[in-house]
Amino acid sequence: MNDMIFRTAIRADLPTVLDLLADDMLGRTRDVGEVDATYEKAFADITADPRNHLVVAEVDGEVVGCMQLTYIPGLGRHGAERQLIESVRVRSDQRGRGLGRLMMTWAIEQARLRGCALVQLTTDKTRHDAHRFYLGLGFVASHEGMKLSL
Repeated sequence: MNDMIFRTAIRADLPTVLDLLADDMLGRTRDVGEVDATYEKAFADITADPRNHLVVAEVDGEVVGCMQLTYIPGLGRHGAERQLIESVRVRSDQRGRGLGRLMMTWAIEQARLRGCALVQLTTDKTRHDAHRFYLGLGFVASHEGMKLSL
């Protein structure tokens, strides 16, 4: 990747980030690429929270990936903070070029620099390629995640 940079997303990135989130089989069922009041509020809430970081990956001035990093304080693990990685997406025409690996490596390094004891993420059970990808990065499927839609 030539001159790839990671930066905090700004409001002007929101339509592109939404397009990235909606650009896969599961994303199409739960996200739309159109900015509305709900997305505006969510973006404002994320950017106002110092424990949340919406990050974009940029190559040659174009956003080609995104992810959200959330830092969670806890009493477990002797009061350790953990990093949660969510909404990892790489633009479909950029997949297979190692960008996802670079994004994850960067995110993990941010957790180390912050002193986190753990990096965690969830991935849908149907995303078999993602499972292989995360296992290849050293993640371990150590827990069974559960969700309750409200």
